[in-house]
Amino acid sequence: MRASILSPSRADVAIAGAVTVMTVTPVLVPHRQPWWAVVLAVLMSVPVLWRRRAILSVGAVVGCATTILSITAKSLPHSSTLVVLLLPYGVLVCTYTFAAADLSRARRAAGITGLVAGVAVSLVVPHENLETYRYLLTAIVAAYAVGVGARARRAGRDAEREREARIREERAAAVARERTRIARDMHDIVTHSVGLMVIQAETGPLVMRDHPEKAEAVFEAIAAAGRDAIGQLRLILGALRGSEASGGPAPARGPQPGLDALPGLLDNARRAGLEVSADVRGEPRRLPSDVDIAAYRIIQEALTNTIRHAGASTVRVGLRWSGDTLDVEVADDGRGARELREGHGMIGMRERVTACGGRLAVRAGNPGLTVTATLPIG
Repeated sequence: MRASILSPSRADVAIAGAVTVMTVTPVLVPHRQPWWAVVLAVLMSVPVLWRRRAILSVGAVVGCATTILSITAKSLPHSSTLVVLLLPYGVLVCTYTFAAADLSRARRAAGITGLVAGVAVSLVVPHENLETYRYLLTAIVAAYAVGVGARARRAGRDAEREREARIREERAAAVARERTRIARDMHDIVTHSVGLMVIQAETGPLVMRDHPEKAEAVFEAIAAAGRDAIGQLRLILGALRGSEASGGPAPARGPQPGLDALPGLLDNARRAGLEVSADVRGEPRRLPSDVDIAAYRIIQEALTNTIRHAGASTVRVGLRWSGDTLDVEVADDGRGARELREGHGMIGMRERVTACGGRLAVRAGNPGLTVTATLPIG
């Protein structure tokens, strides 16, 4: 703090120098005044150099020196010339700085009280004329008004910078959310489609050996899973390229799959060897896009986990429509309790449900695992 006080800016040095010259010169030229008048003139001007660091203290010193000299000026030699030449430049500069500074209410009230008291004493005690009243009060009010305007402009610039920073943060957060969504979608697509392709490819040799007539269906299932994955990945990568090109998130260039694509998803699971049943209760309706996509992806991830890890033979997919919620349930007859460890897929399901304002529950049976998601649709 001491170093900063002793190292004012060049602008402050220039202003303090100009104020000092204009204030001290009248007590030296054309008539030299007593030493104490010179000291008061110095106190009226030199402390202005540190006004930004301690405006109330500097203002008190400059104001008191100005008041004392204004009261005693008429008793000095050649007072008529001195009164004309000696103007309160230091007080005006301190008034501007005080008005422009960011101060607490208590400090501002104390400063205004001191300023008003000093001006009143400087005018009343020496019995100044009306013209001096008018001049001094106009100058003080103008300096204060200019300072208030500077403070308002600075506050506006600060608010604008804060708004721009908030917008940058919001854009960065939106980009991060979009990239996270894209990563989840790519995980779901790759694990589901590639998982089906691997399982079909592994069973292919057995089918060709034992049931040659079914081999074509196996290879067609592999090709269908690959085509579906390629199509969805193109949408995801198109959105990612659009996001990078524009500097922000961009919607996908085509619709992502929702519950309308559920029959194809269930057919893929059947081709992988699962016995799949669907149970729909209630009256289906149009869903918000995020809920529709989330419901599809949750079923897709649950089926993928069942195919890859559960060792299940049957799985049941249930949709229960009610007034303001959609319950999605995927239950299998696999190994159950062993599947409670949450990997990326389970975390992705939970994040999708949370993003929609819903709830996810995973229950292990003996055997089997049940994934239930409750999604708001009202």
